[in-house]
Amino acid sequence: MRHQRRGAAEASLSFLDVISCGFGAIVLLLIIAKVGDPAALEAAEQQLQELVKEKQERLFDVRGESVVLNEQMQSRKEQLSELTERVARLKANLASVEAQSIEISNTVTMESEQLKLALQVLTEEMERLLPQTSVENQLIGGIPVDSEYIIFVIDTSGSMQMAAWDKVQREMINILNIYPTVKGIQVMNDMGQYMFSNYRGRWIPDSPKMRDQIIRTLQTWAPFSNSSPVEGIQAAIKKFYRKDRKISIYTLGDDFSGRSIRRVVKAVDRLNQAHKGADRLVRIHAIGFPVHFPPGRTPTASAVRFAALMRELSYNNGGTFIGLTSLQE
Repeated sequence: MRHQRRGAAEASLSFLDVISCGFGAIVLLLIIAKVGDPAALEAAEQQLQELVKEKQERLFDVRGESVVLNEQMQSRKEQLSELTERVARLKANLASVEAQSIEISNTVTMESEQLKLALQVLTEEMERLLPQTSVENQLIGGIPVDSEYIIFVIDTSGSMQMAAWDKVQREMINILNIYPTVKGIQVMNDMGQYMFSNYRGRWIPDSPKMRDQIIRTLQTWAPFSNSSPVEGIQAAIKKFYRKDRKISIYTLGDDFSGRSIRRVVKAVDRLNQAHKGADRLVRIHAIGFPVHFPPGRTPTASAVRFAALMRELSYNNGGTFIGLTSLQE
């Protein structure tokens, strides 16, 4: 029987194991070890470090710029908030101005309508007062001149004194010239105060000398006035009316400070109501001075009320209302 040799095969396998391990170790050393020129590798490593350092510095710069931009953004947000609040306030102011504009527009419209009414009233009166003379009806310029006694009730307020006083004196002369002679004259202001205290409650005798004295005194006569002719008219009727007297009251003024025209008209109607078929106790005439009618502008409400009041009083009490268009003529 033939026997196999096992010793040589085992030796061959051990040798191969050693060779394989040695070859693997060499390959591992080649992988771990740096391959190439050491100087080049050092230069590459240095460049890589410088690049990393540069990127780090750039990163720090970017972070700093980010902080600055965040601060600027916060500042812009605050400014935007302030601007938003300001816009809100401006919108509120605009709404308020628009509301005021609407209110002013409504006021101007109302005053314009009042002006149209006043101008219509003045136009009607001017047409009614076209120059004419009627001996039969004793009319001069449309004004009845059948009275034997005349009373002047004059607005002595500041506006009349400053703007219309020269014109008032000329109109007084014109009125006196309409009546060549009368039995008595009296001059009061719109509050019922007498020009001559020594003739308080009694008639001033008519004469050329006395008429001149009235005009001269009128130049500097300036008692207190409330710009309402009501008190003067009522005082004149109560104090001077008698059944045997034909009296005309001439009211000279520019505005009416009272609130109710209707109330004044009713009060004068009750006071000046005659009896037994007669018309009125006294005639009431009025002359309106355009102190508060500036050219091209809306007249004041008090001036419009005066025109409406005196037109109604003169119409109801047998008189005439004349609205002057100028203070110069």
